[in-house]
Amino acid sequence: MNVTFRPITWELRTRSLTNEDHTLVMGVVNTTPDSFSDGGRWNETPEAIRHGLQLWGDGADIVDVGGESTRPGAEPVGTAEELKRVVPVVEALASHGIVVSVDTAKPQVAEAAILAGAEIINDVTGLGDPDMVALCAASGVGVVIMHMQGEPRTMQVDPTYNDVVADVGQFLSNRAKAAVQQGIDPARIVIDPGIGFGKTFAHNLALLAGISLLGGGHPVLVGTSRKRFLGTILEQAGRVSSPEDRDSATLATVALAIAGGASVVRVHDAARTADAARTADAIVRVRE
Repeated sequence: MNVTFRPITWELRTRSLTNEDHTLVMGVVNTTPDSFSDGGRWNETPEAIRHGLQLWGDGADIVDVGGESTRPGAEPVGTAEELKRVVPVVEALASHGIVVSVDTAKPQVAEAAILAGAEIINDVTGLGDPDMVALCAASGVGVVIMHMQGEPRTMQVDPTYNDVVADVGQFLSNRAKAAVQQGIDPARIVIDPGIGFGKTFAHNLALLAGISLLGGGHPVLVGTSRKRFLGTILEQAGRVSSPEDRDSATLATVALAIAGGASVVRVHDAARTADAARTADAIVRVRE
């Protein structure tokens, strides 16, 4: 994973972000009652807004708001309910000048969020809906194109690949090329290998080790925060953990992802991640 640091500029709807000074940190706000990590803690609008402000104050460069759980086995949420959960939070955070991302696969939710001030659409289906692609192209938002094998209810039922790094990389490259052909500026695209989304324990480790082979010229976002594979690693060391016990393990993956060339990391604990990322940045960038 010995790669050369590559500065990027991520063009968004009304502004741009760069990793030139530091790796970008995306903080997570789950406005859902059933998130795997913190289900129910932020599912009321005032609490979600306060949490987003806290993440921003703790050093997050982006606050990612989601109103539908994508944990393994999660049930779908209707459009009306997702709008109710997401839009007021986006509007409030954007009014404070925060760079807001919205984690959704629904074009209707994305459109309302953009009108409320969102700068980024983070789509776990990899822009699989043509209406989503058209909306993102027309609005000029930044996009995260993520890989997921299957869908949340079934994605962990025997996921299979010929070569997970090559297969995921090819999928992301194809989706990014299709997005560009349909009018999305390449400078607005970040790709995400989808750690934990239709992957086994071994697949997740292989993808983390192969970050430098992904991207196809686009910046890479890595989201490992508190995920089950970290619990498996800790269990193998004799430590049983809840998701919130996995922040130290998350920080190890953040540092390794940065060493592998990641430009953005998506996490629940922005403060400690910002410290870990700045430390990793200092070490990685001395190679220059």
